[in-house]
Amino acid sequence: MNKTAVFGYELLLDLYDCKPGVCDDLTLCYNFLDEIVGFLGMEKQAPPSIFRSDAARFPDKAGLSGWVPLIESSIVIHTLSPKDFITVDIYCCRAFDRKKAEEFCRRFFAPKKVQAQFVERGLSYHDAAGPVKELAHK
Repeated sequence: MNKTAVFGYELLLDLYDCKPGVCDDLTLCYNFLDEIVGFLGMEKQAPPSIFRSDAARFPDKAGLSGWVPLIESSIVIHTLSPKDFITVDIYCCRAFDRKKAEEFCRRFFAPKKVQAQFVERGLSYHDAAGPVKELAHK
């Protein structure tokens, strides 16, 4: 039985007890987003964007949030400094090496524990009859 191709693949990584200081290191997290793209053989649409949360207003959310848009979709990172916790979401329209992605995260952030989930997206995407039709312009 042939398995129908899916639209995309999403790897969700939860990194616990990361190396102290990495959750607040803007340069390190920017470099992570910038370098993982090429490491996984993906292509950027634009440079990464990364932002620091307002720790005074949201002390339980202190950390960084960033993403890099890909031709194939995106890679997103969120850090929570109070618990040295990082989440990474890698979403791509083509298959990629999940173990290689996890090892890259381990090298950057040195977590003591990693939990991973893998999701196949658009399971019925290719089942649709025929190509997408252009909208008629009046």
